[in-house]
Amino acid sequence: PASQWTAARKGPAFFAYSDNYLIDTDHGIIMDVEATRSVRQAEVGSARTMLDRTERRFGFRPDWLAADTAYGSEENLVWLTLKRQILPFIPVFDKSERTDGTWSRSDFTWDEERDRYLCPEGKELRHSRRNYSDPARSATGMRPRRYRALKADCQACPSKAKCCPKSDVRSINREKYEIVRDFVRACTASAFNEVAQRRRKKVEMLFAHLKRILGLGRLRLRGPLGSKDEFTLAAIAQNLRKLAKLRPQSTNGAASA
Repeated sequence: PASQWTAARKGPAFFAYSDNYLIDTDHGIIMDVEATRSVRQAEVGSARTMLDRTERRFGFRPDWLAADTAYGSEENLVWLTLKRQILPFIPVFDKSERTDGTWSRSDFTWDEERDRYLCPEGKELRHSRRNYSDPARSATGMRPRRYRALKADCQACPSKAKCCPKSDVRSINREKYEIVRDFVRACTASAFNEVAQRRRKKVEMLFAHLKRILGLGRLRLRGPLGSKDEFTLAAIAQNLRKLAKLRPQSTNGAASA
């Protein structure tokens, strides 16, 4: 089937489609809707589709975008920041975090000026320790790099068991677009992030309204086109309800023309 076999938390698995909204958080208006399979890649791709389509239809281009961690992949963040110039208030999807109790990459401090990482013990990890006559050979740029500590530093370190218990030296891989990911981390650490995440709750409220009030917990139509039609009609209904609330109330009394 075209739908995705998925599982809810603490519940049985079932076939489902995902309903994706692009919301104007200033007024809680649904700008676009996209039906996809219930997989992260499809849902993330729908954000690009809706942003492009909204710009073509209405000439609307947001200054910033708030979303959850599912949209925090490097590819998506690069597209938002470099291609669309949209500030992403999205938690970075980071696979470098360790779960065994040893230090993760986030425990190390990045020194942009000197192109190095500093470990919690103050020792440095470098990509290269050679001085090239051609500066281009040591330029950082946007490319993947591996930074390594000195073996002597690691062997004499009192925190080696917390850092690299199974290897002689600690190394850290820096991704090609890590500078973009650092920029997004700075966005999510800014004061405005709290405002952005508070506004993002309007999306969750619309989905809750969709299930509890409109009763769209189960689709009546089948197939991708059927789910698209139902999701679109539901979004129209929600926007009309919002429009009715925004419409000024009529006043009693006679009117003259």
